[in-house]
This record gives sequence, C-alpha cells and structure tokens, in this order.
Amino acid sequence: MSKMIFVNLPVKDLNRSVEFFGKLGFTFNKQFTDENATAMEIDKDNGIYAMLLVEPFFKGFTKKEIADATKTTEAIVALGLESREAVDELADNALANGGHPVNEPMDEEYMYGRSFQDPDGHQWEVVWMDRSTVEPS
Repeated sequence: MSKMIFVNLPVKDLNRSVEFFGKLGFTFNKQFTDENATAMEIDKDNGIYAMLLVEPFFKGFTKKEIADATKTTEAIVALGLESREAVDELADNALANGGHPVNEPMDEEYMYGRSFQDPDGHQWEVVWMDRSTVEPS
C-alpha cells in the first residue's frame, strides 16, 4: 500500500512561510503551489509533506476555529534527523531566520533534540536518536 503523509498547517502569510522554510533548506513542489497553498517537501522520497495553507483556504477544510499557534499549541511537528550536528544546524538556522526557541535542548545519551516555533507559532521539534538503542517491533 502506498502511503503519504500531509501535515496541513495554517499560515498568515504564505510568502513569509516559504521564505522562512526555504532558508532552512526545504524545497517546495511547484505542482501543488498557488496563491493559497504550497507543498513543502520534508521527505519527498518517502512522501512526507507539510501543506502550508493560507488561513482562509485552510478554513475551508474544517468547521472548527483555527488555533492561534502564537497563544496555544495545536500540534508539535517532530522531524527525525541523521545526526546531532544536523539537529543543531536546522535549529540554529531557524533561530537565525526569524524562528523562536521553545524549550531547552534535550540531551540524552541516545537522543538529542531542539525545538523552535516558526513565524506563525507552530512548534517544531528536531531530534536525533541512536537507532541502535531502539528495540525492533
């Protein structure tokens, strides 16, 4: 079975979000990009995307109010990276380009992580885990 993951996030200013995430090294699928939305490629090879949708367009998919992510946490988007250095590089880049720190870094022998919020207040966690310590399921 083919599986894809689309995390849909409301944004106030699509251009600002594209600029921010572009500076973090993310790319965007032009086929799924217009004035209302863009598909940010998190892991294109495995079909993982974040759909950044302007708030009025996002509202068309739900009857609920859109959470103000600067005041409340509606979700935490966590990304596993290949090394501690990759975690630091992405988190430092986010903070240097308008992101804000959320929590202190988590540093365990087998896991390392940092967090930031993007310009719309969405919380992101970037983590590295020593997979040799994880029991197979």
